[in-house]
Amino acid sequence: MSITLTIEQLVLPASADGTDAADLRALTELNNAVCREDADLADLDFTPAEMLSGLQDDADRAHRVYVVREGGRIAGACVFNYALAEPTAVDFDLMVLAADRGHGIEDALLARAEEETRALGRTVMQAWTLHRGVATGPTVAPATDWGEVERTALSDQFLMNGFVLEQVERNSAFDLGGPFDDVQRRFDAAVAAAGPDYRLVEWTIPTPAELQDGYAWALSRMSTDAPMGALEIDEEKWDAGRVERREARILAGGQMMAVSAVLHEPTGRLAAFNELVIGSEPDDVTHQYSTLVLKEHRGHRLGMLVKCANILRWRGIAPHSPKISTFNAEENRPMLDINEAIGFVPVSYAGVWQKKLV
Repeated sequence: MSITLTIEQLVLPASADGTDAADLRALTELNNAVCREDADLADLDFTPAEMLSGLQDDADRAHRVYVVREGGRIAGACVFNYALAEPTAVDFDLMVLAADRGHGIEDALLARAEEETRALGRTVMQAWTLHRGVATGPTVAPATDWGEVERTALSDQFLMNGFVLEQVERNSAFDLGGPFDDVQRRFDAAVAAAGPDYRLVEWTIPTPAELQDGYAWALSRMSTDAPMGALEIDEEKWDAGRVERREARILAGGQMMAVSAVLHEPTGRLAAFNELVIGSEPDDVTHQYSTLVLKEHRGHRLGMLVKCANILRWRGIAPHSPKISTFNAEENRPMLDINEAIGFVPVSYAGVWQKKLV
């Protein structure tokens, strides 16, 4: 059956609950349905408010949403993003449910994403695919040989269009309903191993003014110190203003974030940090955003320290949240070792795809 495709750029509403927010709600429903279909999990759901807060904030990253309609229904979407201060890459999410595939929707959206990338003068496209925890068919592995993902219709489409699987990320979950005795023991041992040069500091956003510069520096190091395989990642530029804007976006989406970090006393700089985020409902899944130990401070068990510290603190902050969900690169064995020791278990996977336009 042939259909007539219309691609248009979605106009964002002022608020997620306004009378003009029907398309935003449909986009959110499509995003969540695709995640559930591909990963067989509801852990990755967004609310319309969370979706809108990310798309509205264009001070540091620009966002465009392209949709394909079948009649009046949104049958597919591409959320297209690029950092303003970092000039090389764009990233995008391609959303088409299995029932709507095969009619040219995904092809049209992918072609639009490449057209927009070239128009911006950017040379790299990056995208993600989600995959269930257990593969039942053929798989594909990145050049690093760290991990593999099951081939899907979307991964095959990327392969046919010149994309390369550059990294596999493991999605792990930690049960917040169990005892925390082992987490406490591991935290105490990590504090002892770190020694007196390292001091734990904790806060909920907004970040205190006296910590913003140091936190900005640590966040910038995510682009240089975290394993990236062969992905082309520009070094990110962060300052206190960008920290404030990021946190305003998180709060505008009805979310709350807690940060556990370690201050290196001799230099006065942050050496490691961990972020936990929850939405507006008390029983929402908790998401771990970034965790990093800066390269020059590795070997002092700071990763274990900040992860355990935030988990121990989290029960008092979000006592009804059932689990923590986090993504880590398969080649990031030091962080996965920490996760596994604490009790995180793998539940799904993501493939990170890249296409160079040169």
